[in-house]
Amino acid sequence: MTEIRVLTDEAQYRAHTTVFRRAMHWGPPSDEQWPVVLPSYEAGRVLAAFDGEDMVGTTQSYGSSLVVPGGAVVPHAAISRVGVRADHTRRGVLTALMREQLSTLADPVASLRASEGRIYGRFGYGLASRVREVEIDAHRAVVPGAPTGRVRMLDQDTADELLPVLHDAIGLTRPGQITRWPGWWARARDRKTSAENSVTVVHSGPGGDDGFLTYVVKEEKEFKHRLSIEDLVVATTDAWRDLWAYVTRLDLVDHVEGEVALDDPVTWLFEDPRVVRTKDVFDEVWLRLVDVPRMLSARTYGQADPVVIEVQDRLLPANDGCYRVSPDGAERTDAAPDVTIPVDLLGACYFGDTTFSQLAATKRITGTNLAAADALFAVPQAPHCGTFF
Repeated sequence: MTEIRVLTDEAQYRAHTTVFRRAMHWGPPSDEQWPVVLPSYEAGRVLAAFDGEDMVGTTQSYGSSLVVPGGAVVPHAAISRVGVRADHTRRGVLTALMREQLSTLADPVASLRASEGRIYGRFGYGLASRVREVEIDAHRAVVPGAPTGRVRMLDQDTADELLPVLHDAIGLTRPGQITRWPGWWARARDRKTSAENSVTVVHSGPGGDDGFLTYVVKEEKEFKHRLSIEDLVVATTDAWRDLWAYVTRLDLVDHVEGEVALDDPVTWLFEDPRVVRTKDVFDEVWLRLVDVPRMLSARTYGQADPVVIEVQDRLLPANDGCYRVSPDGAERTDAAPDVTIPVDLLGACYFGDTTFSQLAATKRITGTNLAAADALFAVPQAPHCGTFF
């Protein structure tokens, strides 16, 4: 019988890491790697599944905050290191871990990055935002006009000290963005250290530092290089423009690639929009509404007639029921539903990336007044997190 336990000490954390890494087909952390991995564990947030005394499954969460439509910031659990040992898969281990984790979370919402898209819907996670992977032909990329600010390169120690402070100062503005916890920055330092040509630059405008960018350049063949953007955070459109101009004007760089929000206007930054090619569109945030009443009340809504939404949640039945959503907010109701939707697909609609009408067309939800529901949940900006964990 599977038993779920909360882990409490370093030895257990290291075993937890090993089980997870084995599930991903990676080796255990080395003695050199472990001091960097250890700070990414938070007491009370680490769970493991045991078969007797054998650890056979893992999950954990990080304490964070999340921006919802309308700009409110709510407590958020970033879920990571989810894995089941290969000799214990398909025995209910993952279900037991997910049920325990979600039923004990104090945070009203959780999110994760899915290694496989078909796994997490049955636990109430819905695909809530996507990213566009772009490639830019740097030889043909011309940004009209001169830079409006200054870009300076940082050494590693200075970047490690400045970036967390600058990220907090820039703040969260777009639905889907999250705060970064100390363990996130520890792992980021480790990743940059392992990439000997990782570079960080900071943009300064009239008011001081207002953006940063981290990138890696790799030689694909002799004197042919590809620049990959790893992190781009800005407070202003001037910083955004200048940092894209910087990476596309570097000598000995043939192609620039990075991930952007679906509505990012980078294509229109250049004189010839054809220099920007979309390589792929793929999933980013998988959202789990842990406390549906609180999360429906946290966000704002568009102008439309009220809609009653019936939510079905097999894992957390306290969320079951009907909610009246209007431009004034959301509240529980005994009224008959206009729309019936499982909690994972409500999560998919929550940021506005997917509409109720689209889901109804696929026969995955049922209901009427779909146009009103679409208008209520519509957002002016496509959701985008931009922080991988």
